[in-house]
Amino acid sequence: MRLGKRRSKHVKIVHPLGNSGEGDVTTFDDPVIRQAAIQGLGKFTGSVVAIDPNSGRILSIVNQKMAFSDGFIPCSTIKPVIAVAALQEGVVTRESMIKVSRRKSMNLTEALAHSNNPYFEELGRRMGFDTVSKYARTMGLGELSGYEIPQEQPGVVPMAPPARGGVARMSSFGEGISMTPLQLGAMAASVENGGVLYYLQYPQSAEEAERFEPRVKRTLDIQASLPDLREGMRAAVSRGTARRSNLTEDDQVAGKTGSCSEAGSRLGWFVSYMDQKDLKLVLVILLRGNTHSVRGPMAAGIAGRIYRGLQAAEYSTPAQAATLADAPAPTAAPAAEPVATTASNPAE
Repeated sequence: MRLGKRRSKHVKIVHPLGNSGEGDVTTFDDPVIRQAAIQGLGKFTGSVVAIDPNSGRILSIVNQKMAFSDGFIPCSTIKPVIAVAALQEGVVTRESMIKVSRRKSMNLTEALAHSNNPYFEELGRRMGFDTVSKYARTMGLGELSGYEIPQEQPGVVPMAPPARGGVARMSSFGEGISMTPLQLGAMAASVENGGVLYYLQYPQSAEEAERFEPRVKRTLDIQASLPDLREGMRAAVSRGTARRSNLTEDDQVAGKTGSCSEAGSRLGWFVSYMDQKDLKLVLVILLRGNTHSVRGPMAAGIAGRIYRGLQAAEYSTPAQAATLADAPAPTAAPAAEPVATTASNPAE
C-alpha cells in the first residue's frame, strides 16, 4: 500500500456516549485496524467503523456504544445520496452549472468537493421530498444495515418534509434524518464496489468468523452515476473539505465530510473509502464534542492518520477478502424505520 507524501417516530439519542473504545467487545476485531483507529482518534471522543466494501464484513468498531446508538443527523454526508438521486433522475450532469450565490455558479464536482449547501438545497427543491426520501431509503437509510447484529438501531427517514427548512435543508444537512455510522459505511461501500449494498456482518464468535460469507441486501441500479459521484468525493479529499486528511490523488481515497450541531453538541463526520489494489477499505469517522475542532475536516484528518498507521504496519487486505472470488456466491437474506435537531453547518 503506497500513500502520498504530502498532506415519523421520534427517537432519543443515547448520551453520554462514553470514552472511545471503553467497554468494546473486540475479540474478533482486526487488531491492526483497531489499533490504528484508536491511535488516529487520539484525545477525541468518537467512533470509527471499518468495513470491507467487497464483502460487507465489519473489520473493527471503536466505540461500539456510539456506533450502535439511535443515530445522528448526517450533516453534509447526506450529499452523496442527493447527488446520486439528481444524476439518476436527470436533474443534473457532472458539469451542470447551478447558481449558488449572486455572482457564482458551481458544478457537481466542485459542490461535492467544497460541500456547497445552496447547490444541494436547489437539487432537493427540484426533485421534491418524495424523490429525495426514496433514494435515501434505497441507499440504506432508515433501516437496519446489518445482518443479525442485535445492538444495531434502524435510524430514521422522515415520512414528511421536516418543518425546519423542508426538503432543501434535508438535502444539504440531512434535516429530519437520523443515521448510524453503520448505515453510512454500507452506503459508501456500495459506491466503492459498483452498487452492491451488502448486509454488514460483525462476527462475534469463532464459528461466525469461520463460516462468514457475504450476503447481498440488494444491488443498486446506480452504476451510471458512480463515476460522477466518485469524482466529487475524490476532489473533496485532494483539494476540498477533506484535504486535512493529507492524502493525494495517488492514494486513491474518496470521501465526504459533514459538520453540524445536534442536541447541544457538535458533530464531525467523515466517510471515505480507499480503493488500492492491496487495500480496499471503508472508514467512517464520527466525532462528538463541544469544541470548535469537532468538525468534518478534523474527522478527515483522523482518517488520514488511520490510513497512514496501516501503511506503517504494512497492512493489506485480509486473506479472507482476497479469497472471496473462490467462495460461494453471495446469498441474499431478509431485512428491517426514525428526528434530530440541527444547527448551522460551519465551513467543512
